Amino acid sequence: MEKTMMKERINVKDFYPTDLFEYSSGLTEGELDVLNNMRKALEEHVYPVINDHYENAKFPYQAWNEVAKTRFMDDPKLFSGREDEMKTSELFNVFRYFELAKMDPSIATFYTVHGGLFYASLLYGGSEEQIERWASKVTSFEYSTCFGLTEPEHGSDIAGGLSTSARREGDTWVINGEKRWIGGADKADEIVIFARDEEDKQVKAFIVPGQAEGLSVENIKNKISLRMLPNGHITMKDVRVGDDRRLVNVNSFKDVSAILRTTRADISHLATGLAAGAFEAALKYVKQREQFGKKLGSFQLVQEKLAIMQANVNACLSYSVRLAQMQEEGNYIEVNSSLAKMHNALRMRETVALAREVVGGNGITLDTDVARFFTDAEAIYSYEGTHEINALIVGRHLTGKSAFI
Repeated sequence: MEKTMMKERINVKDFYPTDLFEYSSGLTEGELDVLNNMRKALEEHVYPVINDHYENAKFPYQAWNEVAKTRFMDDPKLFSGREDEMKTSELFNVFRYFELAKMDPSIATFYTVHGGLFYASLLYGGSEEQIERWASKVTSFEYSTCFGLTEPEHGSDIAGGLSTSARREGDTWVINGEKRWIGGADKADEIVIFARDEEDKQVKAFIVPGQAEGLSVENIKNKISLRMLPNGHITMKDVRVGDDRRLVNVNSFKDVSAILRTTRADISHLATGLAAGAFEAALKYVKQREQFGKKLGSFQLVQEKLAIMQANVNACLSYSVRLAQMQEEGNYIEVNSSLAKMHNALRMRETVALAREVVGGNGITLDTDVARFFTDAEAIYSYEGTHEINALIVGRHLTGKSAFI
């Protein structure tokens, strides 16, 4: 009688050793399988080329394509038993970002402009026909996409200051303006662009082809953070798109805010993964490096810093996982997303600084990995709402008073 070969289930404690409170225990076998395949692809294809691409400020597109083949957005195993076939579970989403950012924050950010920001805009703002038209091309990575909200003169004040304009002419919209810091813009097949309707002065959203006539992209140079990620400065001069490319459910900045409540949670997860990456890199180093005749990891001061880093990773996971649980239930509250992003980015920033400290002088080189996390944390700390903006959202909730201006 032939024996059926059964695939051994992944041991979650071994797979996520820094997850001391076992938040990952809620992942399904299928989700763990996808995460495992994704991790293997990251280790095989991305890690060997990270330093060269970081040094040369180039994105490793070929390596990224290999990771995309693991189908970490649309593998059928991710939707087993789920009614929602458009989105994976929010818990899986936490650990998807955790894996990507733990490998490299530029890689994770490249994903979030596509699978986070663009896809969230489509699912929230699109009609059934629009979702059917684009969703599968996004989740399969057939298309590369990104998200155009921030402008050269408007970042934190974008709600009232958005100046990119859209003018309707029959069944066509004419868009003029600029967008800045748009990750992945230079290679994007489609870009969601937010513009103010000249007629009613409300913010609308449009899916604009990356090669549209009148649209040009210049990559921002001389960055010290997210060096691998191409951040574009987009200029649009009389760019024309059909009305079928206007996301019909985005009709004011309130709708944009609803999208950001979702994506801000994603960045809190990304910050969690970045903190874990810095911690694990530092831990590996101090177990190997000798000073004064013994391993660095055997010194009391080093162990105290390691303990703080470990605590920070678990604290960030607690925010991310609880927020994911609430959003899985359809409970999207702005103050919760802002609090999670504010907290996790703060603890991430502390963790990368501690990691740099315990690695010493070698912490400013790419050889230990810590330097990448150290510099990249600065960008994560600022985007999807700066610390101050998120703090003011929380403060408004606490006091009932808006202190933005």
